[in-house]
Amino acid sequence: MKFNKLTPEADIAAELGRRLAMLRKQQGLSQTALAEEAGIGVATLRRIEGGQDGQMESWLKLLKALNYISAVEALLPEEIKSPRAEVQANKTAASKKPPPSSAWGDETPDKH
Repeated sequence: MKFNKLTPEADIAAELGRRLAMLRKQQGLSQTALAEEAGIGVATLRRIEGGQDGQMESWLKLLKALNYISAVEALLPEEIKSPRAEVQANKTAASKKPPPSSAWGDETPDKH
């Protein structure tokens, strides 16, 4: 399921809960084991996996316990560049590249 701004929050929460449960199972963890590792209650984990409201702090603890905390960085990166800034940076980098060398790489310009 892809999310967009028209996707109801309840549907997003349900899908994220489903994905979390799938990840937990892939790592061979029971709900009890993951809840203990994350330092949250099993009932809290069950609610989150069931798509019910979960606190952000609980989600962060779960992501840490599953070694997926980098997912938070992908959610909202520290540095967000505008598309215009990206294009400008690419133009600047391209203009600073040295001219292409010969195909053989053994020719040097005459220095007379």
